[in-house]
Amino acid sequence: MSISSALNSVHLRARQNRWLRDFAIFNRVALAMGFLPSGFVKIMGERFTDLATCHPMGHYLDALFQTGFYYTSIGVMQVMAAILLLIPRTATLGAVIYFPIILNICVLTWAVRFEGSWLTAPLMVTANLYLLCWDYHKLKFIFPWEKQEAQTA
Repeated sequence: MSISSALNSVHLRARQNRWLRDFAIFNRVALAMGFLPSGFVKIMGERFTDLATCHPMGHYLDALFQTGFYYTSIGVMQVMAAILLLIPRTATLGAVIYFPIILNICVLTWAVRFEGSWLTAPLMVTANLYLLCWDYHKLKFIFPWEKQEAQTA
Protein backbone atom coordinates (compact mmCIF):
# COMPACT_ATOMS: atom_id res chain seq x y z
CA MET A 1 0.00 0.00 0.00
CA SER A 2 1.42 3.39 -0.99
CA ILE A 3 1.78 6.36 1.33
CA SER A 4 -0.91 8.22 -0.56
CA SER A 5 -3.52 5.48 -0.34
CA ALA A 6 -2.73 4.80 3.33
CA LEU A 7 -3.14 8.47 4.23
CA ASN A 8 -6.32 8.69 2.17
CA SER A 9 -7.76 5.69 4.00
CA VAL A 10 -6.91 7.02 7.47
CA HIS A 11 -8.20 10.46 6.54
CA LEU A 12 -11.49 9.10 5.21
CA ARG A 13 -12.11 7.17 8.43
CA ALA A 14 -11.29 10.23 10.53
CA ARG A 15 -13.60 12.48 8.50
CA GLN A 16 -16.49 10.07 9.15
CA ASN A 17 -16.09 10.35 12.93
CA ARG A 18 -18.59 12.79 14.44
CA TRP A 19 -16.41 13.55 17.48
CA LEU A 20 -13.41 14.43 15.35
CA ARG A 21 -15.61 16.69 13.19
CA ASP A 22 -16.92 18.46 16.29
CA PHE A 23 -13.35 18.80 17.58
CA ALA A 24 -12.36 20.44 14.27
CA ILE A 25 -15.21 22.93 14.66
CA PHE A 26 -14.17 23.62 18.26
CA ASN A 27 -10.56 24.21 17.15
CA ARG A 28 -11.64 26.61 14.41
CA VAL A 29 -13.68 28.69 16.84
CA ALA A 30 -11.05 28.59 19.60
CA LEU A 31 -8.22 29.60 17.26
CA ALA A 32 -10.30 32.40 15.80
CA MET A 33 -11.06 33.71 19.28
CA GLY A 34 -7.33 33.65 19.99
CA PHE A 35 -6.48 35.97 17.10
CA LEU A 36 -9.45 38.36 16.94
CA PRO A 37 -8.65 40.44 20.06
CA SER A 38 -4.90 40.65 19.42
CA GLY A 39 -5.46 41.41 15.74
CA PHE A 40 -7.90 44.22 16.49
CA VAL A 41 -5.47 45.75 18.99
CA LYS A 42 -2.78 45.85 16.31
CA ILE A 43 -5.17 47.27 13.69
CA MET A 44 -6.20 50.03 16.10
CA GLY A 45 -2.52 50.94 16.49
CA GLU A 46 -2.36 50.22 20.19
CA ARG A 47 0.36 48.36 22.04
CA PHE A 48 -0.34 44.65 22.39
CA THR A 49 1.13 44.36 25.88
CA ASP A 50 2.50 46.40 28.74
CA LEU A 51 5.60 44.26 29.20
CA ALA A 52 8.65 46.28 30.17
CA THR A 53 11.30 46.72 27.50
CA CYS A 54 13.87 45.21 29.86
CA HIS A 55 12.16 41.85 29.24
CA PRO A 56 13.22 40.23 25.92
CA MET A 57 9.61 39.72 24.79
CA GLY A 58 8.67 43.26 25.80
CA HIS A 59 11.65 44.60 23.88
CA TYR A 60 10.65 42.59 20.80
CA LEU A 61 6.99 43.67 20.97
CA ASP A 62 8.02 47.30 21.42
CA ALA A 63 10.27 47.10 18.37
CA LEU A 64 7.44 45.43 16.42
CA PHE A 65 5.07 48.21 17.49
CA GLN A 66 7.55 50.83 16.29
CA THR A 67 7.50 49.39 12.75
CA GLY A 68 4.10 50.99 12.15
CA PHE A 69 2.60 49.51 9.00
CA TYR A 70 4.13 46.07 9.55
CA TYR A 71 2.55 45.90 13.01
CA THR A 72 -0.83 46.81 11.53
CA SER A 73 -0.48 44.34 8.66
CA ILE A 74 0.14 41.51 11.14
CA GLY A 75 -3.09 42.48 12.87
CA VAL A 76 -4.96 42.50 9.56
CA MET A 77 -3.65 39.03 8.73
CA GLN A 78 -4.61 37.75 12.19
CA VAL A 79 -8.17 39.06 11.88
CA MET A 80 -8.46 37.79 8.30
CA ALA A 81 -7.25 34.30 9.30
CA ALA A 82 -9.69 34.26 12.23
CA ILE A 83 -12.67 35.29 10.10
CA LEU A 84 -11.77 32.78 7.39
CA LEU A 85 -11.59 30.03 10.02
CA LEU A 86 -15.15 30.81 11.10
CA ILE A 87 -16.60 30.46 7.59
CA PRO A 88 -16.84 26.76 6.67
CA ARG A 89 -16.09 27.30 2.98
CA THR A 90 -12.93 29.29 3.71
CA ALA A 91 -11.74 27.46 6.84
CA THR A 92 -8.89 25.70 5.02
CA LEU A 93 -7.51 28.98 3.70
CA GLY A 94 -7.83 30.43 7.20
CA ALA A 95 -5.84 27.53 8.64
CA VAL A 96 -3.15 27.92 5.97
CA ILE A 97 -2.82 31.66 6.70
CA TYR A 98 -2.98 31.09 10.47
CA PHE A 99 -0.16 28.52 10.53
CA PRO A 100 2.92 30.67 9.79
CA ILE A 101 1.69 33.39 12.14
CA ILE A 102 1.16 31.09 15.11
CA LEU A 103 4.33 29.13 14.35
CA ASN A 104 6.29 32.39 14.47
CA ILE A 105 4.65 33.29 17.79
CA CYS A 106 5.51 29.84 19.15
CA VAL A 107 9.16 30.01 18.05
CA LEU A 108 9.48 33.52 19.47
CA THR A 109 7.90 32.45 22.76
CA TRP A 110 10.39 29.63 23.19
CA ALA A 111 13.34 31.65 21.87
CA VAL A 112 12.97 34.41 24.45
CA ARG A 113 11.69 32.02 27.13
CA PHE A 114 8.47 33.99 27.54
CA GLU A 115 6.46 32.33 30.29
CA GLY A 116 3.21 34.09 29.33
CA SER A 117 2.47 31.78 26.41
CA TRP A 118 4.91 28.88 26.73
CA LEU A 119 1.94 26.47 26.83
CA THR A 120 -0.73 28.21 24.78
CA ALA A 121 1.39 28.92 21.71
CA PRO A 122 2.41 25.26 21.14
CA LEU A 123 -1.19 24.18 21.79
CA MET A 124 -2.39 26.65 19.17
CA VAL A 125 0.19 25.30 16.70
CA THR A 126 -1.04 21.77 17.45
CA ALA A 127 -4.69 22.78 17.00
CA ASN A 128 -3.82 24.43 13.70
CA LEU A 129 -1.95 21.32 12.54
CA TYR A 130 -5.05 19.30 13.43
CA LEU A 131 -7.13 21.54 11.17
CA LEU A 132 -4.62 21.22 8.34
CA CYS A 133 -4.73 17.43 8.71
CA TRP A 134 -8.54 17.58 8.87
CA ASP A 135 -8.49 19.28 5.46
CA TYR A 136 -5.87 16.90 4.06
CA HIS A 137 -8.18 16.02 1.16
CA LYS A 138 -7.98 19.66 0.02
CA LEU A 139 -4.24 20.03 0.58
CA LYS A 140 -2.89 16.61 -0.42
CA PHE A 141 -2.03 17.70 -3.95
CA ILE A 142 0.91 19.77 -2.72
CA PHE A 143 2.70 16.72 -1.31
CA PRO A 144 5.30 14.89 -3.41
CA TRP A 145 3.77 11.42 -2.94
CA GLU A 146 0.57 12.60 -4.61
CA LYS A 147 2.54 13.63 -7.68
CA GLN A 148 4.22 10.22 -7.79
CA GLU A 149 0.83 8.49 -7.59
CA ALA A 150 -0.54 10.66 -10.40
CA GLN A 151 2.44 9.95 -12.66
CA THR A 152 2.30 6.18 -12.19
CA ALA A 153 -1.45 5.99 -12.82
